[in-house]
Amino acid sequence: MPRAGRRRPVGGVAVGRCPGDGDLRRGGRKRRGEGPGRSRGSWSGAAMGGSASQLPRDLLDEYQELTFLTKQEILLAHKRFSELLPKEERESILLKRVPKSKILTLPELRANPFQDRICRVFSTAEDGDGSMSFEDFLDLLSVFSDSATVEIKSHYAFRIFDFDDDGILDRKDLEKLVNCLTGEGDETRLSESEMDQLIQNILEESDIDKDGTINLSEFQHVISRSPDFASSFKIVL
Repeated sequence: MPRAGRRRPVGGVAVGRCPGDGDLRRGGRKRRGEGPGRSRGSWSGAAMGGSASQLPRDLLDEYQELTFLTKQEILLAHKRFSELLPKEERESILLKRVPKSKILTLPELRANPFQDRICRVFSTAEDGDGSMSFEDFLDLLSVFSDSATVEIKSHYAFRIFDFDDDGILDRKDLEKLVNCLTGEGDETRLSESEMDQLIQNILEESDIDKDGTINLSEFQHVISRSPDFASSFKIVL
């Protein structure tokens, strides 16, 4: 398996796998606080702007190992995430969650038509409110980075487009997908007949087993023939 394919996210969910699928991870990751005590030595974050942008050296190394991000990208992510928190909470950034409403103020997400689904997929909030921890934020940036593999990007694209989270893309998912891309205003919204024809065309091209839906394997097969997918599926701070 290629080196990149063994990468896993920092938040504990296997990169590129829907719940219940096989795991691409290299092994179980200890939760914070288990094992030997951490050294509190810091990676120099001066270029990123002061102490609020510093991380313990070993934690920064671990984040680099578990994601597709460079140390500079992780430090920038830390800075941008901390700026979404009240000043009095920035010293305990790793223990805080940022509400979805704040996450969506980031210019990189604000104009994305799938912003709500992106928050839903990458958030580990138990109540499903779309809020993010710093590690959720790193997972998001890792998957959308230039260095992430097409396999991992396609797994997460599938999850984002699976609006009802049932593991398949059916006609309702495809209709929502098209509406996100075209907009739902009177001038851009497709007519019922246009939508039906477009969805039929999509299924004829993608639904290999002819069951009326698109599963992950079928979706990845389509993506494998789309050379521009990886370069378009990215978010860069």
